[in-house]
Amino acid sequence: MLDTFEIITTSGVVLWSKTYVPVASSLINNLIREVFVEERGANARAENSGGQKPTYRRDGYTLKWTAAKDLGLIFVAVYQSLLQIRWIDKLLENVRALFTELYRDQITKPNCSAVDCPFDQYFDRQIQELEKLDKDAGPQRGGPTIDVTPPTSDSNDNSADDMPPPPKPVLRTLNSNTSHDTTSTDVTPIPTPDASRPGTPRANHLLTGRPGLGGRGSRRSRKGMVAGNSAPVSSGDETPANASKKGTKGAKKMRKWDANGHADEDDGTTLDYSAPVASSNLSNANVEDSAEQEKWGTRTAKGEYMLKDIGDEMNAILSSANSNAGATNGDAASGLVGSSIGAISGLFRNVVGGKTLTKEDLVKPLKGMEDHLLKKNVAREAAVRLCNSVERDLIGMKTGNFTSIDTTLRTAMEKALRKILTPTSPLDLLREIQSTVRSSTKRRPYVISIVGVNGVGKSTNLSKIAFFLLQNHYRVLIAAGDTFRSGAVEQLRVHVNNLKELTQRQGKGAVDLFEKGYGKDAAHIARDSVEYAAAHAYDVVLIDTAGRRHNDARLMSSLEKFAELAKPDKILMVGEALVGSDAVQQARHFDAAFGVGRRLDGFIVSKCDTVGDMVGTLVSMVHATGIPVLFLGTGQHYGDLRVLRVESVVGLLMQ
Repeated sequence: MLDTFEIITTSGVVLWSKTYVPVASSLINNLIREVFVEERGANARAENSGGQKPTYRRDGYTLKWTAAKDLGLIFVAVYQSLLQIRWIDKLLENVRALFTELYRDQITKPNCSAVDCPFDQYFDRQIQELEKLDKDAGPQRGGPTIDVTPPTSDSNDNSADDMPPPPKPVLRTLNSNTSHDTTSTDVTPIPTPDASRPGTPRANHLLTGRPGLGGRGSRRSRKGMVAGNSAPVSSGDETPANASKKGTKGAKKMRKWDANGHADEDDGTTLDYSAPVASSNLSNANVEDSAEQEKWGTRTAKGEYMLKDIGDEMNAILSSANSNAGATNGDAASGLVGSSIGAISGLFRNVVGGKTLTKEDLVKPLKGMEDHLLKKNVAREAAVRLCNSVERDLIGMKTGNFTSIDTTLRTAMEKALRKILTPTSPLDLLREIQSTVRSSTKRRPYVISIVGVNGVGKSTNLSKIAFFLLQNHYRVLIAAGDTFRSGAVEQLRVHVNNLKELTQRQGKGAVDLFEKGYGKDAAHIARDSVEYAAAHAYDVVLIDTAGRRHNDARLMSSLEKFAELAKPDKILMVGEALVGSDAVQQARHFDAAFGVGRRLDGFIVSKCDTVGDMVGTLVSMVHATGIPVLFLGTGQHYGDLRVLRVESVVGLLMQ
């Protein structure tokens, strides 16, 4: 869809570019000369009141751009005029916000002769997210996602004078052996509308007369020929043999069915042409694409694989840019969250600077802040505790003469949130594993067990942790401790097979499954898996457990025996980001279920990609137990595991 994207300076220096399909350099040169140098307003559509980016058309291409005037940068997106891409304006805004935030210091450095801009991963991630949002949103007004329309010929389009007659409305297809990047279109398949189907060449697209008959024949025979030739165009996936056979075939052959509903004459012909490649190759490709270690993590100088938090970083940058833009334009905040923060600020308008705050001054504003936290999915108990902490800090404080009360309240609440979310002890899982595995005493594996209620994603997040450990060259044994749920063992076996395929390709680590079927005692299976791992030189044991209701004493009582026999080094509870006030009770019940002297060691909060900025569950669970959050689940791929960055969460909660 997108042909190229370039970031250039007003002096004509290209700082960064991404090319999917090569285009003539004269396109952007003409844009710079006619719009920015000669200032020909007739050749470009200026940004209108609806917020659409300026448009420049030439030689069958559309160029949209935006500028960062304070840095002297121009961001240009180039695509074919036949296509209408709905998310181009959003892409330009996001790329401008990200690039200026990441490389502002380099660009503004005096006497700078070169700028290092490794921006590919940020740009690719933006393309993927915008295409996914566009696909999820579906077609608008019943039309296709990509509208195939001829180029406009209005007065603002200068292509009519310079271009030859327009070509046939056929979408250009990419050569399979091109050397340019096609990441964005490969990651998110784009549905092809029916209008673009004639772009796929086929042998029988013309109606021809029957030889020897002079083109004459019966009405029924002519009708059969038309029906055969006007069949829906294939997707282009058929083999040449099938295509030629299909071209010479007449009307559709009727299938005969017997009394039992089976076909009488089934010749075994393949009817599904949507996936002609072998299923094994397709499966392997999906496994490889689902866990690209360079995409989801980085390696340190020591070779350790560390999880990235690029998604949180991008969200923080974009959120900050949106907040600054809103403050500059003076627009009122929209939605429930914006209205609640605005209400809090309004309650302080009558309080002048230099006043000593009292409890009476803070009653209504803190009530508004509590409602704001509840809308962010923070449990009421945790929200009340936070507001009480802020109240203690603000009572008796003398406000500054040049500091708004709104800023004072926000600063105090951000401080309280950081205090809750910041771990009291360092969280370095790899260092703990290394110290255990390389101990000078008797060698034993490092044991991690996963617990939680039903359906929160325990097995999925266990496989993500296994992938993380495999990238650090550890030998991992996964124990199937869920002997109750039907299909639990098979689910783990699928994960292990996928991870084995990855380890064989990458030559890193090893992974195996330890299982004894269903109906067995999970505590004994856990103990046996640890003994097996010690005897066969495994480094880490990951123990899956059955989901259980936190308020069912009978089910929770077995966890004490489990902890006593398995003796795990870390017990991690998986909780959903979707859950509300129930997160407090879940965390407390599981924390107290392992017997005297044994507690939870950390939380994995799953499905964080489904809640947006409503991440209050993290605050609720940490408030209830004082136990830190180790990982955040952000998707269904093995690499969709992130570490907690306190500043990002605080920023989302205070939006």
